[in-house]
Amino acid sequence: MSNLDRKPAPAVCGRQAATGPVKDLLTGRHVPLGESTVVRRLLPNLGRRMVGAWCFVDHYGPDDIADEPGMQVPPHPHMGLQTVSWLHEGSVLHRDSLGSLQTVRPRELGLMTSGRAISHSEESPRAHAPLLHGAQLWVALPDAHRHTEPAFEHHPELPVVTAGGLRADLILGTLDGATSPGTTHTALTGADLTLREGAAHRLPLDPGFEYAVLAMTGSVDVDGVLVEPGSLLYLGCGRRELPLRARTDAALLLLGGEPFEERLVMWWNFVGRSHEEIAQARVDWESGTRFGQVHGYDGERLHAPQLPPVPLKPRGRER
Repeated sequence: MSNLDRKPAPAVCGRQAATGPVKDLLTGRHVPLGESTVVRRLLPNLGRRMVGAWCFVDHYGPDDIADEPGMQVPPHPHMGLQTVSWLHEGSVLHRDSLGSLQTVRPRELGLMTSGRAISHSEESPRAHAPLLHGAQLWVALPDAHRHTEPAFEHHPELPVVTAGGLRADLILGTLDGATSPGTTHTALTGADLTLREGAAHRLPLDPGFEYAVLAMTGSVDVDGVLVEPGSLLYLGCGRRELPLRARTDAALLLLGGEPFEERLVMWWNFVGRSHEEIAQARVDWESGTRFGQVHGYDGERLHAPQLPPVPLKPRGRER
């Protein structure tokens, strides 16, 4: 999925993890995505840039698209990251410059590794379900892997962990002894947690990771904090378990990982290490080189916004 903001501000990311457990509740910024979809952008956020290697989180829906085109994201480029498509309702048709053509359905993993350069489009199929609800997430690639060859993976079946009214579909990484088949390049976890009303559970965590939870549906007390749809609770580091109590039937995304120590510059759909690198990627996309072509999408590709006039450089550690 693309960042369709026409005036995107560069963001310096990385080296921002809390040193211990915290409970910071963040709200999203509403951003239009195509003709009939509005997303709640939760990362990067004014108060939080990353959670482990997770550097971008959009939550959308549930949207009634029965008489609408639904998601329509034209071909656009990516570099230096992985995109994770995750649905609760509806479906998304993925095309990319590798020739991939795949429909991603609820609780199936669509994972695209941009590496040095890729382009793709995402759209609701012409014959689509009446509702669209999901999340789009990006994972920053570490320096050792950010120039790798691009790739796309589709995993229709994922490991599931169950306990006491809780179901956890493992999207990426590891959780409670289970491991996702999705390729990762840093130590992290991503899981879809489904809880029945009244369920109470203490979810085991890795104390070396920082974590956050995104509410998808329902109401859940997360370590005593009420988390409702469209909000993200940042939890910091140092936790061995996470108390959960569902007030209603509910679903959460658990995101976590080792604190990302590298400094990044993120702008539009690019993750790099310098303003100059981002500027060159913009030139390459606009000139039609490096990112390839997406065939089969009925429409024009996206053009890149203008870069801000003042270069943004990575800084030192933030606390």
